[in-house]
Amino acid sequence: MTLYEELVARGLIAQVTDEDAIKEMINAGKATFYIGFDPTADSLHVGHFMALCLMKRLQMAGNKPIALIGGGTGYIGDPSGRTDMRNMMTPETIQHNCDCFKKQMERFIEFGEGKAQMVNNADWLLKLNYIELLREVGACFSVNNMLRAECYKQRMEKGLSFLEFNYMIMQSYDFYYLFQHYGCNMQFGGNDQWSNMLGGTELIRRKLGKDAHAMTITLLLNSEGKKMGKTASGAVWLDPNKTSPYDFYQYWRNIGDADVLKCIRMLTFLPLEQIDEMDKWEGSQLNRAKEILAYELTALVHGEEEAQKAQEAARALFGGGGSKENMPSTTLTESQFEDGRIGAISLLVACGLAASRGEARRLIQQGGVTVDEEKVGDIDQSWPIERFQGEGVIIRKGKKVFHRAVL
Repeated sequence: MTLYEELVARGLIAQVTDEDAIKEMINAGKATFYIGFDPTADSLHVGHFMALCLMKRLQMAGNKPIALIGGGTGYIGDPSGRTDMRNMMTPETIQHNCDCFKKQMERFIEFGEGKAQMVNNADWLLKLNYIELLREVGACFSVNNMLRAECYKQRMEKGLSFLEFNYMIMQSYDFYYLFQHYGCNMQFGGNDQWSNMLGGTELIRRKLGKDAHAMTITLLLNSEGKKMGKTASGAVWLDPNKTSPYDFYQYWRNIGDADVLKCIRMLTFLPLEQIDEMDKWEGSQLNRAKEILAYELTALVHGEEEAQKAQEAARALFGGGGSKENMPSTTLTESQFEDGRIGAISLLVACGLAASRGEARRLIQQGGVTVDEEKVGDIDQSWPIERFQGEGVIIRKGKKVFHRAVL
């Protein structure tokens, strides 16, 4: 099976502009391709996971990735899939986020001479002269076509700012610049980026001729992957200080039955033959598949040791053996106990399971909290200090968030 055939079999490819040329290029390891990451936070999240895994697969086959950090486009903000305008970030925040991204990407991609490159579009976008840009690039874009683009549809309902309207031009210019200065001949992105990507391909062909080899390809679930990055309790980050390895493991361990094999195909590096066999699994066997998915992805992001610890902690909670010591924990001090007891509200806040006493009160009143598998039914409930000695107590918030509190 060729690399392209494997990408198709794993469900990673949705649309391409020139399939035969793309097949030939990536199968021969001759693609220099880029994927863009806008620095909207100080950590990548699981919505970026597919792009990172794809870059790793292609690099392993000899192709050269360019990780494009949107230090320049971050000043504008991508309107795709949004109904409101993004918050404006300071240059200092954008630079800090860019630095954080590189540290995380180095776990997936090998950077260095002749290998992967990381570039920041601030290096060229911030130097552009507005009039020169209008004359060089503006004439290549039809406003009518831009207004029909999928990436602007949701924003049109509430009002699309002229600032955001320029995002497509900036992203297109990125491909044009990378093609000329870095030999970049291919771009990858999610379905929600298709219009922007076509703009870049068309710009190259209009400026440099129809024979210019600029190709685009989209990932089937990259836009869905952005949704993967969000849960009811917030985002699932790749930074262990924002989402612990245990919580990261549990996120994948709790994925829906209908999605587990799809995610194993797209995100792990397990052989397709092994995954095809797992396709026959059903019932309780799907729980084993979820364990495999959670372990493989946690090991990719946080390393084998952290994946093993997370798996042991999860098995300890759900009756499969293992150590409770590896689950997320908070160490309480005697000063947090009043007259030798700690109340339910104070306990939730101390453990970071509620951001405020008001939120803790609502969680308890809604019946969403248990301590050692006993539902907390009263906001005034409290426990003696002795309960937290030894292994401590296990607090559960909702169905899937577990936390240990020890003295």
